[in-house]
Amino acid sequence: MVKNKVVDVVVIGAGAAGMMCAGVAGQRGRRVLLIDHAEKLAEKIRISGGGRCNFTNLHTSPQQFLSENPHFCRSALARYTAQDFLKLVQAYGIRWHEKHKGQLFCDESSQSIIDLLASECDKGGVEWWMPSTVLDVTQQPLGHWLISTDRGLVEATSVVIATGGMSIPKIGATDFGLKIAKAQGLKLIDPRPALVPLTFSPETWAPFVALAGVSLEVNITSSQGGEFREDLLFTHRGLSGPAVLQISSYWQHGDQLEVDLVPDVALEDYLVEHKPGNRQHVANVLAHLMPRKLAEFWVTNAGLEGKHMADVSDKALRSLANSLKHWKITPNGSEGFKKAEVMRGGVDTRQLDSKTMMAKHRPGLYFVGEVMDVTGWLGGYNFQWAWASGQAAGLAV
Repeated sequence: MVKNKVVDVVVIGAGAAGMMCAGVAGQRGRRVLLIDHAEKLAEKIRISGGGRCNFTNLHTSPQQFLSENPHFCRSALARYTAQDFLKLVQAYGIRWHEKHKGQLFCDESSQSIIDLLASECDKGGVEWWMPSTVLDVTQQPLGHWLISTDRGLVEATSVVIATGGMSIPKIGATDFGLKIAKAQGLKLIDPRPALVPLTFSPETWAPFVALAGVSLEVNITSSQGGEFREDLLFTHRGLSGPAVLQISSYWQHGDQLEVDLVPDVALEDYLVEHKPGNRQHVANVLAHLMPRKLAEFWVTNAGLEGKHMADVSDKALRSLANSLKHWKITPNGSEGFKKAEVMRGGVDTRQLDSKTMMAKHRPGLYFVGEVMDVTGWLGGYNFQWAWASGQAAGLAV
């Protein structure tokens, strides 16, 4: 009779949070088995940050995270900070640089972060099963866990679900972690795409298709909260760019967005002041403040094409300025999980211990990373949550 494999900890999911957790637990002397269904290790890390991995953000605080339980993330983030992970990066000799707003990237490839995490696991003697499929996770009468896999049965004192969210299914994302949580009686916050381009109905967007490829810095707000100053990109189907990805985490179907296409400029006053005796076309004046293609488009839509500044009424100029400063739009959807960088929603954290990540009513069952209802802004925050939550669970299992 074949005996079940027995370990202390099974970590399911070898992504950012899973490897972090496994490495920490292994280096504490725990016998750790790390299981992942993919053939390639940590694809989401590999493609992140344009292949250079925006691995943390120096300005990380609870304010950059969305959750139905907003205080949950405080403990883990306070106990494992961006500086803590940066020290680990520096210990491995990985060269890095800071982009705007505290975003830290590898100088070379994101592969160096994957190698760092794999090395941390090796230091802890972590055993890998990869690729391997987990078929079921059940709690035994004495409290231990039985994990059924395509390689056989495994018994463990603790199980860590680190399978991520549903974003980017083409690199292996699934709802496995949510199914396990539900099967164990945990509540879920409805998952939806976040950090994702927003779309409009073809009829609504038809006039704007010609602007595809135009990019500019804007201020964007949602009626559901959230305000960002970032670049916006027009696409053939709607809007993208950092500004839209950020606000998409707040947006819900039916909500209106407001965009200031000319931030930092009191545009009404600017146009009226530039009117007297000015024989420039209105579009030429606006082109000093925004991409020419956008200026010409907006002026044409306002019925001012080919008109000189001096010939346009103050009222018309003020109306034009108002339409640029308060562009109100209502998306009809998003590009979905296939283009989303992360998932909003997931395991309801009110059922988890914020210090250990363990399910309060399922001793020995832990959740780390994106599978939980904790969603960071764009800019390295979600990786910092992976490190912090993985560290917290790794110290507890």
